[in-house]
Amino acid sequence: MNEKYMPREIEPKWQSIWAERNAYSTEVNRQRPEYYVLEMFPYPSGNLHMGHVRNYSIGDVVARFKVMQGYNVLHPMGWDAFGMPAENAAIKNGIHPANWTMDNIANMRRQLQEMGFSYDWDREVTTCKPDYYRWTQWLFLLFYERGLAYKKKAAVNWCDDCNTVLANEQVVDGRCWRCDSVVVKKELAQWFLRITDYADTLLKDLSELKGWPERVKVMQENWIGRSEGAEFSFDVPDVGEKIPVYTTRHDTAFGVTYVVLAPEHPLVEKLIAGKDTEQAVREFVENTRNLSEINRTSTETEKVGLFTGSYAVNPFNGEKVPIWVANYVLVEYGTGAVMGVPAHDERDWQFATKYGLAKRLVIQPQDMALDMASMTGAYDGSGVMVNSGRFDGLDNEAGKKAIADWLEAESIGKRRINYRLRDWLISRQRYWGAPIPVIYCQHCGTVPVPKDQLPVMLPNNVRFDAGAVSPLAQVEEFVSCDCPKCGAKARRETDTMDTFICSSWYYFRYTSPHSTTEPFDSAKANYWMPVDQYIGGIEHAILHLLYSRFFTKVLRDAGLVNVSEPFKNLLTQGMVIKDGAKMSKSKGNVVSPEEIVQRYGADTARLFILFAAPPERDLEWSDLGVEGAYRFLSRLWRIVAHFAPVLPDVSDEYDISALTKEEKELRRVLHSSIKKITEDIQERFNFNTAISTIMELVNAMYVYKEQQPAAPHASLMRETVSALLKMLAPFAPHISEELWFTTISGESVHKQSWPTYDPEAIKREEVEIVLQVNGKMRDKIVVPVTLSPDELERLALAQEKVKSMLEDKQIVKIISVPQKLVNIVVR
Repeated sequence: MNEKYMPREIEPKWQSIWAERNAYSTEVNRQRPEYYVLEMFPYPSGNLHMGHVRNYSIGDVVARFKVMQGYNVLHPMGWDAFGMPAENAAIKNGIHPANWTMDNIANMRRQLQEMGFSYDWDREVTTCKPDYYRWTQWLFLLFYERGLAYKKKAAVNWCDDCNTVLANEQVVDGRCWRCDSVVVKKELAQWFLRITDYADTLLKDLSELKGWPERVKVMQENWIGRSEGAEFSFDVPDVGEKIPVYTTRHDTAFGVTYVVLAPEHPLVEKLIAGKDTEQAVREFVENTRNLSEINRTSTETEKVGLFTGSYAVNPFNGEKVPIWVANYVLVEYGTGAVMGVPAHDERDWQFATKYGLAKRLVIQPQDMALDMASMTGAYDGSGVMVNSGRFDGLDNEAGKKAIADWLEAESIGKRRINYRLRDWLISRQRYWGAPIPVIYCQHCGTVPVPKDQLPVMLPNNVRFDAGAVSPLAQVEEFVSCDCPKCGAKARRETDTMDTFICSSWYYFRYTSPHSTTEPFDSAKANYWMPVDQYIGGIEHAILHLLYSRFFTKVLRDAGLVNVSEPFKNLLTQGMVIKDGAKMSKSKGNVVSPEEIVQRYGADTARLFILFAAPPERDLEWSDLGVEGAYRFLSRLWRIVAHFAPVLPDVSDEYDISALTKEEKELRRVLHSSIKKITEDIQERFNFNTAISTIMELVNAMYVYKEQQPAAPHASLMRETVSALLKMLAPFAPHISEELWFTTISGESVHKQSWPTYDPEAIKREEVEIVLQVNGKMRDKIVVPVTLSPDELERLALAQEKVKSMLEDKQIVKIISVPQKLVNIVVR
């Protein structure tokens, strides 16, 4: 074998062999336990970045480790290939989105293969191909049939730069999640999925996700936002209407001194008609409409409003209270109206103070008496109800129940559970997405495309002109069609689906990616699902993960799968940062994985990125760290090459009792390493400490090399090298395969069983003891582990360095810590 480690020769060689042998192909095998490991599939932007490399390296370690443990492992890869960047590239460069996307996929697939990841490429899925989006459309129709897909006109989030609608979850701090442009509101007819029908089960089942980070579960819980309260209405006699409100603080209903409507509330026009406030309110409504939801509800945003000129009647006490419009109330949330209780809500206190509105105290704390005249802010704690009619004297929690009972008894209100979660807006006015399979007929209305006519294909002859109309709307041969019901001339829906639809079910498609009669084979899906280990960034905690959970529950209820949750365990890896910031082209701190592979090899890139930090923490890039990883692999190569001549045709069995002291120590380090590395990978995903232990084992081999008086113990070295290469294999697959092939066996190291440790081997015969005088180390000695405490003390006192420290001193006491230290306290 070569004396020098040459990754540029061995890595392409083994990648080619693995591909020829179809080494990572997987099928259903009920003789072995199954294990499904999956990293979130990438958007094909053109090139891998270090974040990709980290994500996929973590998954590859898990996949290879589980194979060696005897599992039947599914480890697929594909492409989340629809999306606006492809369309933007088409506009900018004059290349069709399909061509741009497929070119990028080809390049990124090559880059992934050069990293040596153990993907079953026969299961590759590409969401922009008709054989995939046919089934995305089929699933849309399933939702439609089950009453979970509907169209309505709504004020939607609109990004002018992307020229499309955004879901609430895609608006981050008032800006587009993709291009960072300011988001405005627009009235459009849009398609929605009723995710709110599953709000309660999505929330409840979070408790079943024992293998998810608590942080992610809390984020989803907050996004779903379940609350228990009451709904009732304020009469508006002047216009013969009612204003329904929802509140979790119905115990404060007698403290209402005003009502606030969202500026977009449908009653506003009626309330201001003919009033002096009419023009001013209209201008206020127009100005507020385009503010982002985040800005309107932020605690830092000034709360502003206008009196409509109309009054409502409080159903609890019959009082007339003014009706206002204000920027902090949203028409999509709750009922689009809120009651103002300044004495018991800080936001209401500030608003009432600013506009001189009345305040009334209706909850008194148990331990003190509040007085409105001396209060400087709202009291939002618990207490006793006052100024609340028949409910005076009740504890406010008991008052909530009593008030809810009264509302229902009088048929003027009801208990209600409310959610912050809103239905999922899936319409996009873009070309590069899955067309929504719906036809509009003047005679038959909205008609779903028959399933046997799927897929509704994207046309190739599309223009990308500016404007608020979908590019598909400009392709007449796409829009014009015949009604499937009556045969009359009709038109197609020209919106495409949110790309998060595609990624909400792809993990099912991997289980039977070539199915032509159904989105996936239910039997195979039930064999593999749920995904045992899912790996991806924390940025997907709400959007992708929540939508995937929703899809899985709908598919379960439709009888297509048996599972209720898609991902059993979730790992959210940290970012790769350089110079203190996330890698990005704009910051000029990007490191190309391809350059690292060309210079040092894929195994070095993998080893460094797994060694530099625990998976869940951010990783600081270090060029010196990469060089260090390369030097270690070279060092490992040299030590294996040194012992290689004695390894072939040697029995793995040998007489342990006949080992020398040095050989026993090497065997102890070997089996201690097997134990620790197994635990680090299996129980904690502490890949960095597992690699550190591999390094310590290599050091021990060098120590043995220097200590050996004659020829090395061939069987011990075969055992050591064999276990070393097996444990290195998930982290650095190419060098492990090459060294295994040249020194141990012609069979793949990746098909070997994971090594197990001998508990007897890790027991030490000797141990190093630290000798201290008054807590300061003065010497070290190596003693048998069986030495008694009395013998240890005598031996410690007999050491020359210790004796010199005890001259003219009185020994006060001797403290012995077994197998660690002896501390002699003197004065």
